[in-house]
Amino acid sequence: MLEHLFGSRTRLKLLMLFLQNPEDVFYVRELTRRIDTQINAVRRELQNLVTIGLLIEGSAKEEDADHKRPGLKRKYYKANQEFPLIQEIRALLVKAYTLMEWKLDEQICKLGSIRYLAFLGIFIGQRNQPVDVFIVGDVNRAGLKTLMQTAEKRLGTEINYTLMTPQEYSYRREIADRFLESIMKAPKSIMVSKLEEKRT
Repeated sequence: MLEHLFGSRTRLKLLMLFLQNPEDVFYVRELTRRIDTQINAVRRELQNLVTIGLLIEGSAKEEDADHKRPGLKRKYYKANQEFPLIQEIRALLVKAYTLMEWKLDEQICKLGSIRYLAFLGIFIGQRNQPVDVFIVGDVNRAGLKTLMQTAEKRLGTEINYTLMTPQEYSYRREIADRFLESIMKAPKSIMVSKLEEKRT
């Protein structure tokens, strides 16, 4: 589905790689290995992304890269941090991939009784947030840890998550816990909200 939205699966893979590693520089052959795609398709999509301004193209001497052939220059590519929509595209990609393609919210809900589930931080394009995933419920902690580790590998970035039991949440709310308040006040995408429902 996402390859239709973004033009091709190769473009989608490149976008995910560059936007999750915004400071890194990549060479063409390295990219073909990282996303497991033919070099001609990678070159074509790189040029498309450079043309619209999302990637920056540069060149470096071969000796600077891997000391093989001094004097020969190779092209490299990196994310353009000044691109006006870069945060929005990153958030859309992460959210669409985790929620629509991989259904991370549904997988979390299968781990136990979820009273509240929200995605923040990297999932909405804001890295300076207290957490990326906030969960209130009675959940299999080992299963959640494994699921989050798998999600980190798929996304290529660390996911900071917090799990509270309903009792812990109630206690922290009563004492006006600053950490909880910072989470509840932060921008977020709420997937489950049953905290006010009375349990029978």
